[in-house]
Amino acid sequence: MSIDPITLSVIQAGLAQVCDEMDLTFSRAAFSPVIAEANDRSDGIYSAADGSLIAQGAGGLPVFVGTMQYSTRTLIQMIAEGRAAAPKPGDIYIVNDPYLGGTHLMDVRFARPFYRKGKLFCWLSNTGHWPDTGGAVPGGFSASATAVEQEGLRLPPVRLFKEGVLDAEIYAIICSNIRVADQRIGDVKAQAAALMVGETRLNALMDRYGDDTVAEAIAELRARARAQMEAFIEEIPEGTYEATAWVDSDGVVNEPLAIRLAVTRTGQGLTFDFTGSSAPCAGPMNSVRATTLSSVYLAMRHIFPKVPISAGAFEPLEVTGIEGTFLDAQYPRPVSGCAAEVSQRIAEAVFAALVQALPDRVTAAPAGTSGNFALGGHDPARGRDFVMYQLSGGGYGGAATHDGLSNGCSTIGISKAPPVEIMEQAFPVLYRRYALREGSGGAGRHRGGFGLEYELELRRGAARASFVMDHGRTGPLGAMGGADGAVNEVTVWQGGTPYVPEHLSKEQDIPLAPGDRVHVRTPGGGGYGDPMTRDPALVAEDVRLGRYTVEQAAELFGVALTGTPPVPDPAGTAKLRGGKLRG
Repeated sequence: MSIDPITLSVIQAGLAQVCDEMDLTFSRAAFSPVIAEANDRSDGIYSAADGSLIAQGAGGLPVFVGTMQYSTRTLIQMIAEGRAAAPKPGDIYIVNDPYLGGTHLMDVRFARPFYRKGKLFCWLSNTGHWPDTGGAVPGGFSASATAVEQEGLRLPPVRLFKEGVLDAEIYAIICSNIRVADQRIGDVKAQAAALMVGETRLNALMDRYGDDTVAEAIAELRARARAQMEAFIEEIPEGTYEATAWVDSDGVVNEPLAIRLAVTRTGQGLTFDFTGSSAPCAGPMNSVRATTLSSVYLAMRHIFPKVPISAGAFEPLEVTGIEGTFLDAQYPRPVSGCAAEVSQRIAEAVFAALVQALPDRVTAAPAGTSGNFALGGHDPARGRDFVMYQLSGGGYGGAATHDGLSNGCSTIGISKAPPVEIMEQAFPVLYRRYALREGSGGAGRHRGGFGLEYELELRRGAARASFVMDHGRTGPLGAMGGADGAVNEVTVWQGGTPYVPEHLSKEQDIPLAPGDRVHVRTPGGGGYGDPMTRDPALVAEDVRLGRYTVEQAAELFGVALTGTPPVPDPAGTAKLRGGKLRG
């Protein structure tokens, strides 16, 4: 290597900073709360040769680490084969086709060629979650869809911007097939502006260090990322580790879907074999290949967070056995639940397998659902239609050294729930409750974190509610003897009468009138370790804070409390204050 380590480090940070600035531009300029507030988006830099990942922003969704790489690779292949128009400076392609390296239809990708001295150097790409892309229900989460056309408008790679100018005809076609189309121009311009900022910042970086030096640094960073992943893999004892994770149902057939995984470490590589997983399903819980692979990658990033975000880190990881299963969806299988739900079950299976090999590093299962809730209707006070999309957090799994985080973001990303105040301002809804779901974490030596509980009321007009969630049938898996977290619970109140969907966590087109409410209780994380070995003082503190009752403390943790609860003691010795503690 001719490049010195300091320059290499500075260029690595510079490439990440380019992506971070794209992320910030995208969020700050977007109109939709799901992007502007929830940060359901990502930006990255990709190789001109094969679309491989060069850098991605730290604030981007991890699930897009792999999928944007594959969608860029597919775009490059289609251009080479003449199936997509050849690029020119200033062009921006738009694509959301799940089968071309994507996720679900609501995740819309933009890709812009980046030129240096007249030669294509790399691609700048981003993904943003659009609140609606048409389809049978507002928001796109059609819980009973049996074909992708029912989920929305499917776009192959086409140039939405041609040499910097928005193609009005293509944009008109898009707007004619989606709801609240007049509001999309803000998101489109924000997404394009982010790529323009990336071009400016990347040019500045290359002007400073030179094209050859930056190219050499990119190649070296990829090689080092592979070497670092291989070094971490060597921490795993050689052997095979098996686990099974379950999807509640596909939304159409009310039977669980199995994700069966065998992880084998041989030398410096890992093989993830999904042979025996369920067959392709009728409903929208199929996963496309790119999302399945990306789910494995993001799970490994959770386990080894110090590995750089680079294509090199994925090279020692091999995924097999997905052909003929619901983890390798082919057209026209519906896929709205793949990115937000099935991807998290895949990651959960990886955690459950590797916690056996790395018990001090891997946690119990997190909540594992994005809580996708969409509400669409007409607001008479504003005289216009609306589409609202809400995602929500849940509990993280307990670990060898600590309890799980409460109300954390989903496994697949850093998206956060939009502020209640923003949602009430933008849509005709009122949040009657928004709080931690205390006691929902699985019991363990270190308990799981708590989920979220919220209740939303429609204030005026008429609307239709749809949701595609998971973990309504079984809770997030505990580890090393810990208990599973609480299941997802959804209740819809129509005219004062409660309704629980047949599929528990999936339903569509539920009519709501003013005063009707939707009540959601998200899962807690799985517990880690034998609950009976939990520090009694920590149990007492949870009881003091109202997280568990005295009766639950005895039942779940074997700790009987009388009198005044003891003071928590990190050293593990309970101090009584006029009461008795019996462990």
